[in-house]
Amino acid sequence: MTPERFAETLASLRWTQRGLATVLDCDDRLVRRWAAGGAEIPASVAAWLETLAQAHDAIPPPQGWKRRQI
Repeated sequence: MTPERFAETLASLRWTQRGLATVLDCDDRLVRRWAAGGAEIPASVAAWLETLAQAHDAIPPPQGWKRRQI
């Protein structure tokens, strides 16, 4: 996974780098290195992010459930 694709998947999921670090229970500096291309993103993390992003893109949030506030 390239740093560009990494950023795209995080954007698709609406996650920050810090949020991903929290989910993975890792140091946020590691996630920043992945994003900057300074460290290789593990294949298992890349595959997991791709799967989540594809599911998130394929199943949009529900619409029409909010009532207009008066």
